[in-house]
Amino acid sequence: MSKPEELKKLLIEQLKKTPIVQMACEKTGVARSTYYRWKKQNKTFAKEAEEAIVAGELFINDMAEAQLLSAIRDKNLTAIIFWLKHHHHRYATRVEVTAQLKRAPEELTPEQEAVVLKALGMATLIPPIIVGENTEPEIESTTEKEST
Repeated sequence: MSKPEELKKLLIEQLKKTPIVQMACEKTGVARSTYYRWKKQNKTFAKEAEEAIVAGELFINDMAEAQLLSAIRDKNLTAIIFWLKHHHHRYATRVEVTAQLKRAPEELTPEQEAVVLKALGMATLIPPIIVGENTEPEIESTTEKEST
């Protein structure tokens, strides 16, 4: 096996442990520019490198979660709060937006109302009301229904 091939293999293994290109390159003695050149020239290497980075990130996540759980067991309040905020909806950070509009609401034209209702129907936020034999559902305005 040639020296570059050995370095590529070594770098891939390092990326699985340290999924940061700069750090993995420093630990293996490969210049970052060389890494990116190899990636550009060799699709197989590029795929292996990306897979190694993903595996490395999963490895680091596992280590971090293990440390977080240890901190929770040690009754570390910050760790407990972090876990609850990110794993239990009751403790999640909520954002409340309140505002006062300074101008009166404008009435929609019938065309604008039809477009809004069609968009809501397409987003399945309101049930479509099918009129006639059309294959495309037409949505009746709720104000039109109420007035009849």
